[in-house]
Amino acid sequence: MLNRRLQAAEAAWEHKDFQECIEMLESARRLAPANASILLQLGRIHGLGYDYAAAERCFEQALRFSPRKTEMLTAISDSCQNFRNPNIAERYLRLALEQPDATPQACVKLAELYERLRRLPEAAQLVERALKLNPDYAAALLVRARLARLAGQLETAEQGLRLFITKPIADIWIHAQAWYELAAILDRQGRYDEAMTALLAAKGRLQPQAPKHRAELKILRSRLQVMQTNVSAEMFQRWSANAPNLAPVRRLALLCGHARSGTTLLEQVLDAHPEMISAEETTHFVDYAFAPLRRKMPADALMLPVLEAAGLPALQQARESYFRFMELSLGQPISGRWLLDKNPVLTFMIPGFLRIFPETKFLIALRDPRDVVMSCFMQPQPLNPITAAYLDLEGTVEDYAAIMSLWRTFAPLMPAPHLEIRYEDMVEDLESVARRTLDFLGVTWDPQVLGFDDHARKKLVRSPTYADVTQPVYKRAVGRWRNYQKYLEPHLEKLEPFVKAFGYE
Repeated sequence: MLNRRLQAAEAAWEHKDFQECIEMLESARRLAPANASILLQLGRIHGLGYDYAAAERCFEQALRFSPRKTEMLTAISDSCQNFRNPNIAERYLRLALEQPDATPQACVKLAELYERLRRLPEAAQLVERALKLNPDYAAALLVRARLARLAGQLETAEQGLRLFITKPIADIWIHAQAWYELAAILDRQGRYDEAMTALLAAKGRLQPQAPKHRAELKILRSRLQVMQTNVSAEMFQRWSANAPNLAPVRRLALLCGHARSGTTLLEQVLDAHPEMISAEETTHFVDYAFAPLRRKMPADALMLPVLEAAGLPALQQARESYFRFMELSLGQPISGRWLLDKNPVLTFMIPGFLRIFPETKFLIALRDPRDVVMSCFMQPQPLNPITAAYLDLEGTVEDYAAIMSLWRTFAPLMPAPHLEIRYEDMVEDLESVARRTLDFLGVTWDPQVLGFDDHARKKLVRSPTYADVTQPVYKRAVGRWRNYQKYLEPHLEKLEPFVKAFGYE
């Protein structure tokens, strides 16, 4: 009976039916009220649904029944990693560090959280505490090197990495990150061939884990190709004509494009405007707007048939659910402000926005395709079906071509307003780009947007570029691909259509 409940909860989670998942876990908890593992899982699901009070109640009960407090406290903090409330993770990590058997793992996890929150002196202290507990702890050595790089101490950072990077490290992801970090340091010093060697070493550590992710990517790409072939202007126009039946009208903008195209910079600029509020890289549209539409469809149903089959009540429910969970995740009402949903991954979901929110305005971030490819290739990211493409330059180029060819297909068919914004224009003349973007949205000018870096320092930025957007605009990333031109040369032909189409010849 208990196993059936847990299996049902897992199935509900896979189908993004979060309420059903919670109900199955609650049922399992009633069957085994002292099972700390179930309580931990239930707390995590409540937290991902932004019911933080319920999450903490479950966590407290899990602690009560767990015989190993420090281990459970660390597990709880792991469960909080994707919450939009860093205070919960911080509280449990601090409790873990108060235990007599505090671990270097807990020290490093809190240090990484403080790094994200720009509490760098406290992060450094925690790293040193971890190294006192275990001088060879690779995760602590990695964070120490990264903090040194952020402080501009490149030689110190490199020396620290080279002390351990060639030794066996059990944690493959930590080992890969260390090589990525060394590559970033070498790149900053202009030692580009050495940086490429370090990047290839990082990717070599991850290659054994890649096949399953690449298999999923192949399926995803085939489904996107079918959508690209079947989408039409007539379909989009018909969906747009349905707009008067959907209420209330929302002030919604989707900021997408390919990853590493300047979306985070533009997001922070717009979020600094008092009439706007941004949601950074959530999956809310997929989870709460689109996924419910496909629950009664066959498991292999493609996106366009799901959208076509959606009736008015289902579309209305999707709209309401999306905004409800957006407000929960933001921790405040959106009221009459513009909601900026920033997520490059959602480029392929543009038809979903056109169907569910036909009033959406679209901001498409553009950047020199060659710079985008090199930036994706150089960025350390855990493996998933998307990032598995970045393990070699050929795969990275193919990913860019797949995503941006979708945009080139959608753009001339869309009745909805859209604006392409070039990263290079932002770093050259931010005010002009900001004014043009606000005019497109129908929002009055406010000089606060030019203080985006100060604004970004007051919030938790989740993008990998969290450290960059807390600085004034810089130009060193423009044309960066030329430093690696000889490595890109075999793949430039595939990028040439996009270089021409987007004006980067």
